[in-house]
Amino acid sequence: MILNNLTRKEAELNRLNHDLTTVEGAVAQTEQEVAQVTAEAQQKQQQIEGRLTALYKAGELGSVRMFFSAESFPQMAENLRYMRSVVEHDKKMFAEYNQKLAELRQLKQRLEQDVASKEKLKGNISAKKMEIEQEKKNKANYLSKVQGDRKSYETSIRELQANAARLQTMINRLEAESRRRAFTKRQVRPGPSRKLPAELPPVPDRGFASQKGRMPMPVRGQVVEGFGKHKHPEFNSYTVAKGIFIAAPSGAPIKAIYDGTVIFAEYFKGFGNMVVVDHGGGYFSLYAHAARILRTVGSEVRRGDTVALVGDLDSTRGAGLYFEIRHNGKPLDPAGWIR
Repeated sequence: MILNNLTRKEAELNRLNHDLTTVEGAVAQTEQEVAQVTAEAQQKQQQIEGRLTALYKAGELGSVRMFFSAESFPQMAENLRYMRSVVEHDKKMFAEYNQKLAELRQLKQRLEQDVASKEKLKGNISAKKMEIEQEKKNKANYLSKVQGDRKSYETSIRELQANAARLQTMINRLEAESRRRAFTKRQVRPGPSRKLPAELPPVPDRGFASQKGRMPMPVRGQVVEGFGKHKHPEFNSYTVAKGIFIAAPSGAPIKAIYDGTVIFAEYFKGFGNMVVVDHGGGYFSLYAHAARILRTVGSEVRRGDTVALVGDLDSTRGAGLYFEIRHNGKPLDPAGWIR
């Protein structure tokens, strides 16, 4: 946004400079026209003054004497035609002079307007330059902040990756323990020499897989981050979400999406207070960032039972629930399972 503002203001400054050049050209042209029309008006004024001087020297009866000095009627008619021509010439000369004065007034008015526009543009250019300098400072501050944010972001990504790796290790351990418990329950009391098989069979499925697409949301709220790969809008980097984040009010009940056994219920770094429910068949559901945990390890839960309350512990998105579904340790997109 800041970079776009700087580009836009620089473009506006270029337009203002172009407008100023145009106005300065118009001012120069108008000044030339004013000078030319002024010279023409002065010339007309000198002609009129010369004519008035001639009339003054001839006196009031000059024209009458000229009219009656003719010796014949044709001469008298010729003198009359000449006098009319002189009068018409004088009228034309006065009209041209008045026209030049009117034209001069218009030119001076246009010149004043152009000069006012020029001064206004200069003021706008000065203000725009100050804005650009401020935007450059903002840009420098922004880039510095982005660099700092990038470092913080990269640090948080490394923390998230480390937390995700620890969570994966813990899920693998929980799954192994779940299989071991289930195997032990199915066996007759083993003798001292009996060993666990290298590959334990999975925990029997309680019907979780058959409920795909029909299980309820674990909390009332809005999904603000979906499952899968996400691109950062500024840093051109990607993160992978193995679950979804549901924004919800603090204290809202977090409910189990299906029957199962609580196999983890305590604080886990990076995920806050967390509950993991084993649904059998290798399926697990995970509920993180809780404000308070309401079930203990070993508790049997039914679909819709409240296992925790919404909080924001270790959350970077505020209050809400981070939720995962896993099968044999691998994350699944919850969108295909809950509605």
